[in-house]
Amino acid sequence: LNGTIPRDGELNPDIVAKALGKEVKGGFAVPKIVANRPPELCSGCSHRDIYNALNETMKEFGKQKVFSDIGCYTLGALPPWNAINSCVDMGASITMAKGAADAGVRPSVAVIGDSTFTHSGMTALLDCVYENSPVTIIISDNSTTAMTGGQPSHATGRLEDICVGLGVQPEHVKVLTPLPKYHDEMVKVLREELMYEGVSVIIPKRECIVQSVAKSKKEVRTKVEVAA
Repeated sequence: LNGTIPRDGELNPDIVAKALGKEVKGGFAVPKIVANRPPELCSGCSHRDIYNALNETMKEFGKQKVFSDIGCYTLGALPPWNAINSCVDMGASITMAKGAADAGVRPSVAVIGDSTFTHSGMTALLDCVYENSPVTIIISDNSTTAMTGGQPSHATGRLEDICVGLGVQPEHVKVLTPLPKYHDEMVKVLREELMYEGVSVIIPKRECIVQSVAKSKKEVRTKVEVAA
């Protein structure tokens, strides 16, 4: 409370060392003006393509809301997409979208990742189905838990079956390939499902670009080792 440790902002090793009475090692001086480097989606990330399609589709509607969850795709709230209206915590995207839809907001969209969906989104989808709330749920499937280290996702290869098993009508579970060459197709499907007065699930499915590149490099190294 005496200001030794700041009450807000960022902690770093030097601040902690000083607070503990330890020697603070010299380092680089922090410039008064630091270049603005906000986090961004990786080049080639599938989330980029779905946000491009979603933004184009949303222009056709007036009052609408997009609720995000916690994951790489949360960066869709930042420029250049500015696609997200609200993000609270894991699993909240679907429940927020449901609440907005039940209150009369059309269209009401939730964006959640495959691993977050199995973590805390399934019960929310079940609630939507039970009350037939008019929501569109985008489960962006990159087949990994990308933000926290690339752990396998429980949902890989099973998302469609899970959603149908929870009661979503099979004809309203749509799987897309988020690539620029399929942009028009994605816009068409999004438009159709946003206008549907019921529960719909759209699954843009493409492997995380970071995992894909790492896998390719590993395969190349393996081939080189075998050849040697």
